[in-house]
Amino acid sequence: MELQDIIRQFKTRGEIDTIKPLGNGLINDTLKVTTTGDTPDYVLQRINHHIFPDVDMLQHNIEVVTAHLRKKLEEAHESDIDRKVLQFVATENGKTYYQDGDGNYWRMSVFIPRSVTKETVNAENAYATGKAFGQFQSMLVDLPETLGETIPNFHNMEFRLVQLSDAVDADPKGRVREVEDLLDEIEKRSWDMCKGERLFREGKLPKRTCHCDTKVNNILFDEDGKILCVIDLDTIMPNFVFSDYGDFLRTAANTAAEDEKDVSKIAFNTEVFEAFTKGYLQSAASFLTPIEIENLPYAVALFPYMQCVRFLTDYINGDTYYKIGYPEHNLVRTQAQFALLQRVEEKADYMKQFIASLKC
Repeated sequence: MELQDIIRQFKTRGEIDTIKPLGNGLINDTLKVTTTGDTPDYVLQRINHHIFPDVDMLQHNIEVVTAHLRKKLEEAHESDIDRKVLQFVATENGKTYYQDGDGNYWRMSVFIPRSVTKETVNAENAYATGKAFGQFQSMLVDLPETLGETIPNFHNMEFRLVQLSDAVDADPKGRVREVEDLLDEIEKRSWDMCKGERLFREGKLPKRTCHCDTKVNNILFDEDGKILCVIDLDTIMPNFVFSDYGDFLRTAANTAAEDEKDVSKIAFNTEVFEAFTKGYLQSAASFLTPIEIENLPYAVALFPYMQCVRFLTDYINGDTYYKIGYPEHNLVRTQAQFALLQRVEEKADYMKQFIASLKC
C-alpha cells in the first residue's frame, strides 16, 4: 500500500497490476510497475539521496537532457521516439520527483517496451556501445545550459590524489608502511595522470556533457540488437570526454575481475578496445578536437590509475567507502587495477597507431 500511495503522487495512466523488482543496480532501488490493459508500464525508483544529495539538481539535469534529446530526434524525423529517449512522469506539482514522509525521494519513468540490456561485453556490443555513447555526447554538444555536478569532482584526478595524500598523512589503521611500493608507483605517474586538469586550466581541453558511467548495461537494445537509448542518467554532468571513453574500457577491456587476486590473469583486451574505439569515433569524431582524440590513450590509462588511487585511499582509511568481502579486499582491488594499468601502458604505442589509422 505504501508503494501504491507513492505511485499515486505521479500522473500515471491505468490501474496497477503488479510491482516487482527490476534489474540489479547498486545505487537506486528500482521496481517495475505493470498496469492493466493497454496503458504504459512504468519504472519506479527510490533515489539514493546519500550519493546524490541535491535531488532537485539531479532531476533538473535529467529533464534538460531528455528534453534536448527528444528535440534532436524530432528534428531528425526519427521514428519510434518514445523508445529512444527516457520519459519521466511529473507529480501534481509539476516536479519529476516526490519526497515521502520518511525523507525518501522517488521518481517514475515510462517503461520502454520490447527492450533488453546486456551484461557481458564482446566486440560486437562494444562497438554498439561506443557508437551509442559517442552519439549521445554528439547530440548534447549544443545543450542550452551547463548542467550541475551531481557528484562534485567525481573524475577529478587531482582531487583523488589529494584524498590519497590526506589518508597517508592520517594513516588511521597503520597501513601505510605495507603499501609504500604502491604509493611510490602512484607518485611516479601523478604528474602525467593529472594532464587533463592542466590542459583544461590552459584552455586547451573543453568540458563536455558526459554520461560518466559508460557500461554496456546502461544501453537499451531492441529485439534485433539495435541501439534504442542510453539510460541511467544520474551521473550526467560536465566532464572531459576521457570519462566516457576511458571508464568503459577500464572494465570492459579487462580480461579479469576487478578484484582478481592472481594478477597474471589480468590483460588488456585489444579486440574490445578496437571495437569500442571504432564505434565511439564513428559517432563522436565530428565534434571532438584534435587534442581530445590525441589523448584517448591517456584516458585508457587514467581510469585504472584513478581507481587504483581510490581503492588504495579506502584501504588506508580503513575501508570506509567501498563494501569489502574480507580485510584485504581493497588492497587486492588496488593491486589488480595497478596490474591493469601496467598492461595498458604496454599498449600505449599500439593504441596511438590504431587511433591514427582510423583517420578521424
